[in-house]
This record gives sequence, C-alpha cells and structure tokens, in this order.
Amino acid sequence: MKGTEIELPVADGVLSGIDFGGRGAGVLLVHGSGHNAAAWTDVASHLVGSCHPVAVDLRGHGRSRPVSTDAEQYWRDVGAVVTALSWDRPVLVGHSTGGYAVTAAAAAGLVEPAALCVVDGAVLDDRDTSLAAHASMRSARTIDHLRTVFRYGWQATDEQMHAYVEQCVREAAEDWLNAGARPGLVEEVTRRSFLRSGHRWTRRPTIEEILTVSAVEPGAPVFPSAGVYERLACPLTIVLADDGFHAARRDEVRAVVDAAPGRRLADISSHHNVPMVRPAELAAIILDLL
Repeated sequence: MKGTEIELPVADGVLSGIDFGGRGAGVLLVHGSGHNAAAWTDVASHLVGSCHPVAVDLRGHGRSRPVSTDAEQYWRDVGAVVTALSWDRPVLVGHSTGGYAVTAAAAAGLVEPAALCVVDGAVLDDRDTSLAAHASMRSARTIDHLRTVFRYGWQATDEQMHAYVEQCVREAAEDWLNAGARPGLVEEVTRRSFLRSGHRWTRRPTIEEILTVSAVEPGAPVFPSAGVYERLACPLTIVLADDGFHAARRDEVRAVVDAAPGRRLADISSHHNVPMVRPAELAAIILDLL
C-alpha cells in the first residue's frame, strides 16, 4: 500500500512520515536504527481497516533532515509527533531502538499512551552494563563494522545508489536482516535510507548520528536500562522474536512483564526484523491493543 507523505514539526525542524490512512485510534509506528517509516508499510496494510496508523522517520533517518545533537532527542521527538497529529492516548509501537524510543517517551511523561508495544527492542541491562554497551557502539571496531556492513554515512552517486538498492533486493533472501521480507518492501526501505545531499546521496543514518545517539548520560532519569519500566503506568506488550536479539534472555523479558499488571509477552517466530518479515502476525498483536 502507498501512504501519504507528511511533515511532523519538532523543536528544531520537521520530521518526515507516512500517513497510511484509516479511521479510529491513532497508532504511531517507530522504526529501529538504520530503518525508516517505509519498514511499516506491510504492517500498516493490515491495520488500516481498524485504526489510523502513521509511521515516522526518526531524526537522522529516512527523509527527516534534522539530526541528533544529544542522545535524548530521538525519543523526545515522539511527544512532539503525537502533539502534531493531535492524538489523544494513541497506541505507540516501536521496533528495536524504536522500542526504547516509545518506552522512554511514555516513561518521561511526554505521551500518555493507551498502550505500548515493544517489538524485539526491550532494554534489559542495568545502568552500568548499558553504559558499557553504548560505549562499545562508539569503538573504532564497531564504527568500521557499521560502515562495512550497512554503509552508514556513505556518499553515493545516482548510479551507485541505484546499484546498491538493486543489490540489496537481489541478496535479500540470503541476508540475515531481510530474509523473508517482500522484495518490493526491501527496495522501498533501502531507497528511503538515502537522502539527497547536493549532487550525491547520503546513506542514513550517518556515523555521526550513531555516535550522538549512543552517548547516553549516566545520570539521566530516563535511561536505556531495565529500570525504565518502573516508570510506566500504561499497558505494555513486548513482542519477542524466537530468533531475535533477545531470544536467549526470555526469562528477563518475562520478569519485566510479570513486574506489573497489564503487561503481556507475545512470542513470534521471526528473526529481528519482525515488521518486515511477519507483518500480518505483528499487526494482529497490535490490533489486540486497541
């Protein structure tokens, strides 16, 4: 399905998004690092008959031109986006890094959601372990890996960009992240990850964006550790992929779910890229929250 391109004002500019239409409750769809709003296209196609799904390009991603200057802006933008949409008590759905974004926005009181849905994006470490993990994201080894595997920050000509998109589609079936995704969707998401910059295209996010977002403040009250769930009062569903990033930590996810009423653990057969490879199943879980 094709949604409508929209602009969503935030403090220092506008974020881009896709309004997929529909009526009823607002459902905000927030992608993970390296993805963009297009990743939710197939999920949204299963939602529009029952609600109003909108996906956003986080700053530094997709077609959104604002970039992060501190580690909290990407989740603080969630509150501004909900305000721009004039939504009252929407359902917030976040995948991977987007899962923490929607959680942090609710934990900080920026949004009062009807429910949260975190898709293979739970934060399970204590503060010290989380700080160490974020520090490792800024190591030369990790940065080199991100440049090599994902080409983050790459400056490409028209020909290079189109050839790369075609390569990603051609190799999707064997790719650890895209295996099982619809080829046309892989093309849409990959193409949207390039932003025109002068005579070239920039593969987003850039390394600078990754470095900024991973520079979390140790004493921040809302912090990407397991303690953030203590600040939530809304219903919470955590979607756990059986071949995802947290498959081996199911007991810890279960502990988060069991810590408060109104929480649910939803298992799904998938690798990490749940929105693109299991859209119908994920949409069914989201519809249960309405």
